[in-house]
Parts: sequence; C-alpha cells; structure tokens
Amino acid sequence: MDMDTTAFAEVERLTPRAAHTQVAGASPIAWLKPQQEFAAKAASAADHHDCASCSSRRFCLPDDFDARDMAAVKGVFGNYRKVKQGEAIFRAGEPFRHLYVAKVGSCKTVAIDNEGREQIIGFQISGEFMGMDGISTGHHVLDAIALEDSVICCLPFKELAAAGENNLALRTHLHKLMSRELVRESALLMLIGRMNSMERLIAFLLNLSKRYAQRGYSSQEFNLRMTRDEIGCHLGLTLETVSRGLSKLGSLGLIKCSGKRVSIKDRAGLEELSGHLIPQ
Repeated sequence: MDMDTTAFAEVERLTPRAAHTQVAGASPIAWLKPQQEFAAKAASAADHHDCASCSSRRFCLPDDFDARDMAAVKGVFGNYRKVKQGEAIFRAGEPFRHLYVAKVGSCKTVAIDNEGREQIIGFQISGEFMGMDGISTGHHVLDAIALEDSVICCLPFKELAAAGENNLALRTHLHKLMSRELVRESALLMLIGRMNSMERLIAFLLNLSKRYAQRGYSSQEFNLRMTRDEIGCHLGLTLETVSRGLSKLGSLGLIKCSGKRVSIKDRAGLEELSGHLIPQ
C-alpha cells in the first residue's frame, strides 16, 4: 500500500460516520453578505487609481493611514496595470524595481530549476504582495503569472522604502508583510516535508478559505482559480493524487466539488483530519 492510499484509508477511519451522509433538507450554503459589496468595490477599484476606493487598501496600508499620510506617498501607491490570464507580471532574471499587489484577480509565483522543472511557490489573491524575492539580489528569482484577468498595483520599491523611513507606521507595516512571506515559505516546507498527501490538500483548502474570508468572501464556498495540476505542483503531488483526494473528501461529505467550485461542508472534520496549525 503506497503513502497516498494509506492517507486515504486514514481519512476514512478518522472521519465521523455522520460526515458520510448529507443532512436531508439542509439549506444551501449562502455567500456572506459582504461578498456582494466586495465584488462591487473591486470592479469599481479596477478603473480608479486612488487607494481610497480600493477594497485591498487595508492589506497594503496601515489602518491609521490618513489623507495627510497618503499625500506624503503620492506616486508610490495607485499605479496599476491590467494583465490578461497567463500574462507575466515579472519574470525571473528581470531587474527588481517594484513590489506588486493583486488589486483584483489572482496570480501564482513559480520557481523553475536548471532542468526546467516548475515549483509553484504560492497563489496570491487580492491584497497580497509579490516581488519580494528580488529584494536581496536586485533581480527576481521567480516568475509571477496571472491566473485570470487581473489588476496589479505596482509600487516602486526605492520610493516605498524612502517613505517608510519617514513614517513609522508604514515601515512597521512593510516589516509585517515581509514576515508574513517568511511564514508562508516555512509553511510550504512543512506541507511538503511533514504532511501526507491528504493533509497537504486539506491544509491548502483551509488556508485558502481563511484568506477569502478575510476579504469579505464566504469561507464556505469559493472558486479555485488554479487548476488541479497547479495545486499538485504547489503541494508536491501528482494531478491524479489531487483529483483522488478531492473525490475522497467529497465522498466523506467533508467538501463538495463542482468544477472549480468548492463548498466546505464540514470544517471541523477537515480541521481534525489536518491535525496541524493552518497558517494564514
């Protein structure tokens, strides 16, 4: 019996019997009310350069950043460009000049080794930064690719760092962002090094759920913008293992998959099976 089969069998054993059956007459999971407001704001923000109307503002700037603070960083924030699905935001080897924020849409960051093999380092959704890989050497070491048509904010790093020197709140916020990236990288190493295939998949779904909830979306129902193959490339799993794992979680009544649509039916059951701290 291989590791993946063992993992599936362990999930079957640990899952409460009640999770295997759907509750008759249960009402369908509904979107959180803030999601509709968020979607409207996101669409509006895509056509505006000002940060005040941007739904991702609270992820980019300190909470107490006021109009006077914004005036002091004019030209640093609010510069955006639209990218098409599959288009690169930056490529490995290019000079590092900007940090990037997914204002609307989602992206992936990818490392490619000398033999051309890919490893997806992360998936970025609205309000999440990209480009910090270039800070140490002055050149990017990753590719960043749009998973869908997106709007990307471009923050000139020299000007951003200079603004941070004059504003403690902004400087502290930037340090927090960098720290968060380190935590995510460490979490990926733990996913690949210590978890079996099922634990990796569950941890991925729960992490994505939490991040969507932070942005006003439902934590129970969301679209996977990435393919099954890309999920596998991120988690160190084959396409077949990812598909089989999602099917197994569905058969146990823990989730429901319909195309790219995922509904979490039993969060407590997933968290119990994961058995690990899920990084945010």
